[in-house]
Amino acid sequence: MLQKALKNLSLIIAVFLVGAGVLVLLNAPKDRPEEVTLSTLVGEINQGEVQKITVQNNNLEIILKDGKEQKALKESESSLSDTLANYSVQEHKLREVEVEIKGDSATAVWAGAILPFMIPLIIIIGFIWFMMRQASRGNSQALSFGLSRARMLDPKDKKKRITFKDIAGSEESKEEFQEVVDFLKNPRKFLNIGAKIPKGVLLLGPPGTGKTLMAKAVAGEAGVPFFNISGSEFVEMFVGVGASRVRDLFKQAKKNAPSIVFIDEIDAVGRHRGAGLGGGHDEREQTLNQILVEMDGFETETNVIVIASTNRPDVLDPALLRPGRFDRRVTMDLPDVKDRLAILGIHAKNKPMNDDVNMERIAQRTPGFSGADLANLLNEAAILAARRQKKKVGMDELVESIEKVILGPERKSKRMSEKEKEIVAYHEAGHAIVGASLKNTDPVQKISIISRGSAGGYTMSVPTEDRHLYSRAHFVDELASLLGGYVSEMTVFGDVTTGPSNDLERATRTARNLVTRYGMSILGPRTFGKKEEMIFLGKEMSEEKDYSESTAQAIDREVSKFIDEAKNTAQEIVTTKRELLNKIANTLMVQETIEKEQFDAIMEGREWVEKKEEEKNNTETPKNTTSTTAQ
Repeated sequence: MLQKALKNLSLIIAVFLVGAGVLVLLNAPKDRPEEVTLSTLVGEINQGEVQKITVQNNNLEIILKDGKEQKALKESESSLSDTLANYSVQEHKLREVEVEIKGDSATAVWAGAILPFMIPLIIIIGFIWFMMRQASRGNSQALSFGLSRARMLDPKDKKKRITFKDIAGSEESKEEFQEVVDFLKNPRKFLNIGAKIPKGVLLLGPPGTGKTLMAKAVAGEAGVPFFNISGSEFVEMFVGVGASRVRDLFKQAKKNAPSIVFIDEIDAVGRHRGAGLGGGHDEREQTLNQILVEMDGFETETNVIVIASTNRPDVLDPALLRPGRFDRRVTMDLPDVKDRLAILGIHAKNKPMNDDVNMERIAQRTPGFSGADLANLLNEAAILAARRQKKKVGMDELVESIEKVILGPERKSKRMSEKEKEIVAYHEAGHAIVGASLKNTDPVQKISIISRGSAGGYTMSVPTEDRHLYSRAHFVDELASLLGGYVSEMTVFGDVTTGPSNDLERATRTARNLVTRYGMSILGPRTFGKKEEMIFLGKEMSEEKDYSESTAQAIDREVSKFIDEAKNTAQEIVTTKRELLNKIANTLMVQETIEKEQFDAIMEGREWVEKKEEEKNNTETPKNTTSTTAQ
């Protein structure tokens, strides 16, 4: 703050000096009087050239008959006549000169006496005033440090108002919130019958599913003020600031009631108390305590509803979830194919589309995409169309953007040697053949050896319909498909590379989940191990081990058994269909990409004729991928 004050003071002084200099230059006379000596003046008087002399103190202002101005200084001890007489001036010539004597004005006398003392005093007083003004401003900022940082959306602002019409899908969530809207519009209808509306509503769901958008839509439907703040904005390095901001937030909300308070990512302050490293006096815990107190302090007639969102409900403190606080929980799931189609329609409103664009096909090709993913998909497609100098977004851009969202942009600059290209081709061909040969895997839609993101190549597949439950047979076949690339490299080249590292990691994790999480092994229907929620520097510190060492060995044996059986299955398929493996790999070496129709034709032994460009848009593009890790 002191540095800022000094900087401002320096700026003011600099501006003052520059302004004073400009005024001096503007007011300076164009022709300055010539300075002459007394000897010269006496000579000019004797020659009759002087018309007038003005005397002011010791200064002499001289005007010659030709209009020229001069100035000189006389002796301070004597008068003008005595001074000129000492220089042998001719008296009769001096009588011809008009002499005017001026005295100092009272103002000039007082200014000359006072200003030498007043100017330093004024500068000192001004500096003290400036510093006190900066200090008072700092105090006001310090006092406002504990005030809420919540942003309020005015319901009268039609441009920023969001309603349920702006949200596609999530019909069940809208129905749940309709009661909240009715309460905010007409609370007496509920109070007269003795009903109590929930004080808090907790929005749960994966990132990007529209939790914040739903909260804004509730405020827009009810037409009430909407206070929006993130959980992390409560906590600062100073103790008590978070609790102070919570008090101020609820004070503002009550003043503007009926209103909605929305706390985004409440898990930032709502984690289990006593589980962190800061102890009981942790600032985060004090903030949580204040939130709990404020929600308990609500009166029956207080028309303020708290909506919070999180994608980690398992870490929230139980006191937040008890009745009387967050009474209602609304889950925002990933959209199904019908909802994805509606979401695509909303985000495509301001983007011109070609006639060949089929949003139904795009919705079918994007299982597992959230609303944010779909918005990003259309945005990437629009950027790609603009890069290609197109006026409208086409199906080609949409299909390519799906792959970009899933895997990342193409790495066209990456050049592989022919040997590496052959290894990647056989690796991806192994994934494709094993996956296509098993009945519980998703259909293969595209194979490519073009690098995208960290993947040197990828095999993509998509389920024929949205799936929420997975069987043991599905996981077993997926394990074999994941190991298809590893087995293919080992069979063809007699050695393996670092390419299958990601496949092996996923296969090991799937096999361990089959044993320890899903109860799909001979160890029976139980789970093993419990993850602790203590987080330090973003990593789990420990996992509770609720089984014996002998059980741990049994788990390892079951995991190895699942992996070995999957490897044997993949080995049998690759060995049996070696000719198809060679054909697919050779095709990839030539054209780098194989679409679904061509792959199906190769697997069925049919001749395949390449379709026209506009017919390629009918190919399916997937969500699930198996990739070769690029090293």
